[in-house]
Amino acid sequence: MSGDPREHVARGRRVLALEREALAEVEARLDERFADAVALIAAARGRVIVSGVGKSGLIGRKIAATMTSTGTPATYLHPTESVHGDLGIVGPGDVAILLSKSGETEELAPLLNELQRLAVPVVAITGRPDSTLGRLATVTLDAGVREEACPHDLAPTTSTTAALALGDALAVALLQHLGFRREDFARLHPGGSLGRKLLLRVRDVMERERAPVLGPGATVRHAIVPLAERRGIVCVGDKGGSLLGVFTAGDLTRVLEQGDGALATPLGEAMTRGGKRAAPDELASAVVGRMERHGIVAMPVVDGEALVGVVHLHDLLRAGAA
Repeated sequence: MSGDPREHVARGRRVLALEREALAEVEARLDERFADAVALIAAARGRVIVSGVGKSGLIGRKIAATMTSTGTPATYLHPTESVHGDLGIVGPGDVAILLSKSGETEELAPLLNELQRLAVPVVAITGRPDSTLGRLATVTLDAGVREEACPHDLAPTTSTTAALALGDALAVALLQHLGFRREDFARLHPGGSLGRKLLLRVRDVMERERAPVLGPGATVRHAIVPLAERRGIVCVGDKGGSLLGVFTAGDLTRVLEQGDGALATPLGEAMTRGGKRAAPDELASAVVGRMERHGIVAMPVVDGEALVGVVHLHDLLRAGAA
């Protein structure tokens, strides 16, 4: 037994290399049967029932969780418990995913028999497509590997990685097929920071009542105080409430460089026309990215052409938009 750190690193790299090579082989074998599996699951009126034994069962739980969180309702069913009452969760509109490296797992046989009796279609993820499970399944996905990363070729390592990757591939293909959006993901993950980030909109952070607005006839002198108080932006609007442009600290510097009389310049002449704008329903994270790319710290918020508020970068960051 060696305690040499270099040996540990070498062993770790060997495992990663073996698993990478195995995934490359699984990818190369992926064919129209994968598309058939996606179509079969997408057409199901009920849930996806996922089952497996041992390490395959653990992978099955992860696949079920990933599918559920990305718009495809799924649940894990232990094969032994299924024939002791839990089979009641299976309905005629369901579809099943069964995982087994050998395809001959004894504990899966009673469940497979019951699924066939109920006419529930089965997607098999197995290392042996010619096995009993592979032959009886509606669609079989080949998760075979040449060897496990375990030096004794015993502990499920490479094989479980292959099965998990195929499960992830199914989940992602399904979410794209179903048109699952970022907003849908946020709705299903309201308790996490990612969910909060995806749910946060500009309207939740913007200032409404205190948004500094002056008319185009006001002068630069009139804008200096609100420019300082309102953190670097003054909106220029017409009497109808439409945004005409913005006057920023950068605009002030440019005008003052003109010398005497600069403070009497009308904002209609000194302002930046057009410019970057945000919409109330935009994702706050998207606006943060736009501000950072263009080097600005505040942005007017418009609904159509009507000015409805101002949003500041620091407020967005404080609210957790990035």
